[in-house]
Amino acid sequence: MDIEELKERAGPRAFSPKDDLSEEYRRAATRMIQFHANSEVMGGYLDKQFTRQAPSLDRKLACTAKVQDEIGHAQLLYRAAETLGVKTREEMLAELERGEGKFLNCFHYPVDSWYEAPMIDFFVDGGAMRRQATLKATSWEPYAHAMDKVCFEEGFHVKHGEDILRELMGSSRANRERVQETFDEWWPRIVQFFGPPNKDSKHNDFAQEVGLKTTSNDDLRQAFLNAYIPKAEKYGLELPDTPRIEYDERSGRYELEYDDLDWEEFWTIANNDYEGSAEQIGSRRRRHEAVAWVRESMDAWETSQEAPQVAD
Repeated sequence: MDIEELKERAGPRAFSPKDDLSEEYRRAATRMIQFHANSEVMGGYLDKQFTRQAPSLDRKLACTAKVQDEIGHAQLLYRAAETLGVKTREEMLAELERGEGKFLNCFHYPVDSWYEAPMIDFFVDGGAMRRQATLKATSWEPYAHAMDKVCFEEGFHVKHGEDILRELMGSSRANRERVQETFDEWWPRIVQFFGPPNKDSKHNDFAQEVGLKTTSNDDLRQAFLNAYIPKAEKYGLELPDTPRIEYDERSGRYELEYDDLDWEEFWTIANNDYEGSAEQIGSRRRRHEAVAWVRESMDAWETSQEAPQVAD
């Protein structure tokens, strides 16, 4: 199927492994799904930190369950990417460990305190839900099927993060001040979560033309701002001065001053060259190496089962 026919046929869950698709589509879909899978892995590592910092047993259990979900999502997505025939799961994981695999900007920053938990689990995951809900209608059917499960579980993650925010903002003045300080630091990163403006995105146009994406970066960001700025204000948070965001009563939209955001830092992160990137990727590498003995034991067991059995 050439690219023009592919564009004409593109629609929700339109293509599957049985279709003869162009190499350009397969590589674009692999890049997109691999990015998503990598982000689930690296997001899970941040939540692992929150398990240690959580103030109660119930919170620790919830954080542990969330980590398990995120790693499970990555597994689904790597397998969905494999069906495109471009890379294997093992190759994608190896690229992540070598620092070649890309992942979402918010997961390059280290987390140091429990006050950052609602930033990731409510605001970042809330942004992820905005994006992932649209991917139920992506044109690559295995990816859309994976999104059915991922979105169901991410909905719980967002509620988990909102409950943490509600608890902190309903407690002491000191806690409210610490949450506000943390929000001031994280808000510009959260706004950049959806990627660069449409005019600066390298892959947005093609991905939409072939149905891999159904909503642009700018439209996703606008939907998030419309939904989450009122939620932030509901819990007593004030938007920081940067980036400037003004509500237009006539259009019912929040107007964002894109030039206020640090796009140089964003593109540094996109290339895995940010200071925190090395630590986050190194953390993934160290954890992979730490359980090498498990993989070796499993491989040895499988080999022993495949060996011919000689009768006594």
